[in-house]
Amino acid sequence: MLPPSAPVPPLPPAHPGGHRLVLVEAAYDSALVQTLVEEVQAEYVVRYGGPDDTPLSPAEFAPPGGAFLVALVDGEPVGTAGLRDHGGGDVELKRMYVRTAHRRRGYARLLLAAVEERARALGHRRLVLETGLMQPEAVALYRSAGYEDTAPYGYYADSEHSLHLAKALPA
Repeated sequence: MLPPSAPVPPLPPAHPGGHRLVLVEAAYDSALVQTLVEEVQAEYVVRYGGPDDTPLSPAEFAPPGGAFLVALVDGEPVGTAGLRDHGGGDVELKRMYVRTAHRRRGYARLLLAAVEERARALGHRRLVLETGLMQPEAVALYRSAGYEDTAPYGYYADSEHSLHLAKALPA
């Protein structure tokens, strides 16, 4: 289990199933995060035929503009979400992932809400993300949480398999 390294906004006290979701900040290049990133990359290979090749640096997910969060339930890592500063008040959500064995329990929605709170706490005004059309459950989650189409950006700006979304983060 990871000790909290920085304050993370509180979540609801418990998940409806009775298990508490706790978020801790972790370095992107830590062994635990890299294990989880390898899992999500393996899923991209199955869904898209290859990994996400977006160039990333661990420093992009470091404070003061970024963060990388690991979601724990009963001390077990169940998911991840990273924030990297895009400037101008925007922050990008990257590597949002819930492990297969923990899906369909509401953890992704709780994780997304916590990431939005963390982005606000870091001073960002809008959260942007890129997801793939071969991830319909992710698209449904983001749409149901108020994310709307935005101008394509970044590594997959020209990909016909990508969807670019954004949500204003109220102060």
